[in-house]
Amino acid sequence: MANDTSSDSDNEIIRARVKLFGHEKPIHQVLGGGKVADMLLWRDRNLSAALLGGMTVIWFLFEIVEYNFVTLLCHISITTMLVLFIWSTAADIFKWKPPQIPDIILQESFFQSLAYILHRRFNQLLPMLLHISCGIDLPIFLLNIVSLYIFSVIGSYFSFVNLLYIGFLCVHTLPIVYERYEEEINNWVSDMLIFLRKNYRSFKKNYLNRIPRGPVKPKKTQ
Repeated sequence: MANDTSSDSDNEIIRARVKLFGHEKPIHQVLGGGKVADMLLWRDRNLSAALLGGMTVIWFLFEIVEYNFVTLLCHISITTMLVLFIWSTAADIFKWKPPQIPDIILQESFFQSLAYILHRRFNQLLPMLLHISCGIDLPIFLLNIVSLYIFSVIGSYFSFVNLLYIGFLCVHTLPIVYERYEEEINNWVSDMLIFLRKNYRSFKKNYLNRIPRGPVKPKKTQ
């Protein structure tokens, strides 16, 4: 009977294939389904490539050239104003078309969509971390502890700017990788969780269950 119970539990673990993030919707809808999702999934390749190039230039200026933020902001403003001044002056002299300055460079909806996605993801992440911290699923709890420790060790070898840039690269590339290889990634995560749960069951059976426990006090009835 014990072997049957053990085999049934193993079969139940094997059948419990996970879907990353626990969603049934396409990754595009999970990311909000708007312009931000199109950008992260490279639906608009020009915009995504321009953002990647811009962030790479900013990382290069801060980390390699070691620009100060205020200095960089002032130099960009000075350069922009000089270019516009020369362009406007040359347009008056040579009867060229003057520079057209748009009223809105970045649309407000872009920032609203980005803030909405970040707000929703944090609201989903924090309760999940609190739920895992309660020790309901010990293998997942241990996996998160080990993962956070690894990230803390990695973070000690990188500056804050490098970590921000690495995080941006992950956000900018992992969604499209997951969209293209969703089944393979889900199967890999499932296999890893199954391996952890099986080893935890063995550890619990061979060690935890052998720890002597005191008598359980009966609950007082009012």
